[in-house]
Amino acid sequence: MTTATLGRAAVEVLGCGDAMAKAIRSREAAAAWRAGTLRPLCDVPPPARPARPPRPELRDPARMPKRGKGGSIARRIALLHALTHIELNAIDLAWDLVARFGAGMPRDFLDDWVGVADDEARHFMLLGDRLSAYGVSYGDLPAHDGLWQAATRTAHDLAARLAVVPLVLEARGLDVTPSMIARLKRAGDPESAAVLETIRADEISHVARGKRWFDHLCEGANRNPVLCFQSLVRRYFAPSLKPPFNDEARHAAGLDSAFYRPLGAEQR
Repeated sequence: MTTATLGRAAVEVLGCGDAMAKAIRSREAAAAWRAGTLRPLCDVPPPARPARPPRPELRDPARMPKRGKGGSIARRIALLHALTHIELNAIDLAWDLVARFGAGMPRDFLDDWVGVADDEARHFMLLGDRLSAYGVSYGDLPAHDGLWQAATRTAHDLAARLAVVPLVLEARGLDVTPSMIARLKRAGDPESAAVLETIRADEISHVARGKRWFDHLCEGANRNPVLCFQSLVRRYFAPSLKPPFNDEARHAAGLDSAFYRPLGAEQR
């Protein structure tokens, strides 16, 4: 890395339009941060939208084909491709969080989200290897743009970003990943299941970091974290959250059911 500050390193990752190169740069930037070669300055504004490769075709989430729940090879590939796309978005989400909101935040905040960016890049690479084992590359299937839409809606408000991304979207991963792991094992793909086990364990720590900094902001603003979370989710994500919830994994991340269960109960 030739960059002198963390903010410039973050923007370099966001500005990289090649998916694998983005993941590699993410890991390099995280290593440089840990080595102390980047100054803790978030001195460059992030782009409104990160650079992305020309493929996959991005569709509205409502126009995405249903993957189904069977164990066919095509469905396994579709699942792995969708997860790979999520992890590419997650790289950008983590670096956008650093670049957009890092100025004035404690050093621990930067450490936490650089670590998340490193994890997401590693996940992208692991899933890319599994796609390669099936003779498929990232970009071969369409994908949706819902994750970055969530980032756009919360670009002005760190508390809203934390509520929606780690505490809703990543927490949802804790709910659904165990069934994906079981499905892959039943289909005779223990290698992909092992990758998802790794991702699941890391996601618990990511949700925990989101909860830590959400609580930090609420404490500083003298706001009730539960009521603030629910208000922000309704405003920037949806009026309700989709059950079932993996209470065990969510509680391991420090996310008490008082935060999310009332939103689940609002579903009709």
